[in-house]
Amino acid sequence: MSHIAQPDQPFEPTPEEMASALADLEHLANHKPAAGAVPPRPVASGETKRVRKLRAEVAEAHLLTGLQDDDAPLLLDTAKVRKRRKAAQEAARLHTLAQDPEMRAWQAARMRRLLVVAALISLTLALAWSTAGVQHFAADSAPPWSPAWVFAWLVEPFLSLALLVVVGARAYLGTRGQPLNDRKLVRIEGLFLGLTLAMNAWPYLPLVAADFSLSRLVLHVLGPIVAVAVVTALPIILAAFVSLAHGPTSTPTTPSYRANAANLHKLTDQARRLIAAGELSADSGADKFRRALGCGMDTARAVRDTLRNDPT
Repeated sequence: MSHIAQPDQPFEPTPEEMASALADLEHLANHKPAAGAVPPRPVASGETKRVRKLRAEVAEAHLLTGLQDDDAPLLLDTAKVRKRRKAAQEAARLHTLAQDPEMRAWQAARMRRLLVVAALISLTLALAWSTAGVQHFAADSAPPWSPAWVFAWLVEPFLSLALLVVVGARAYLGTRGQPLNDRKLVRIEGLFLGLTLAMNAWPYLPLVAADFSLSRLVLHVLGPIVAVAVVTALPIILAAFVSLAHGPTSTPTTPSYRANAANLHKLTDQARRLIAAGELSADSGADKFRRALGCGMDTARAVRDTLRNDPT
């Protein structure tokens, strides 16, 4: 007969009910949920992806607010600024080098050689242009490939070679500062050029040619005229180069060299004092030496090399 709890008495489980409850708990503990079972959904806390993104933006804004007042990034040289600074320093050094008397003399000698080569090439082409006109004059209506016709092609070449010997000698000696203005050589040049001009123009002159044509005459005398112009102008140009004044050059015995050596010694002593004070390192680059000593880049390199070779 079952016991029924009275309303005015507290509920107390029976031993059978306690045993049944313990059995149910053991059953739940020994039987895990299946692999595909969906775990119970946690209670929503409001921490969504949108909230996390907004929190990150706010944190980033606070950090940027504290960093944007720092001007340190503005003091750094960008790649473009360094490139421009390097180009400016290179241009300044090239300008200084171009003012050096030795560099100016070298540039003048180089330009003089270039002009002489161009003039001789032009003279050679002009004489080659007139070869056909001289051959026509020397052949004198000889049949093609006859001995007279073939040998007529040799008139202009040996005449041009003789002219080039004289012109080449005068040009070379002119580049060496010893212009050759002998009257006999000048007359020989005039004779060769006059013969070339006459032989090219004669068959096409108004009273000689059967059918005169001004354009044909000009075309055949063009080569000799260019040759005359080159031979006349080249000695004048070379004489102008010889008289160029490049300024005094610095040698080891000049006062300017001794002043530069004394200045280098003074800057080297100053650099040693800065190194001893810890304001400069002996392994620093030439740019740091330049800024510390207030000198040019070439002098800074000289000071740096002197210290490396003789640290004491």
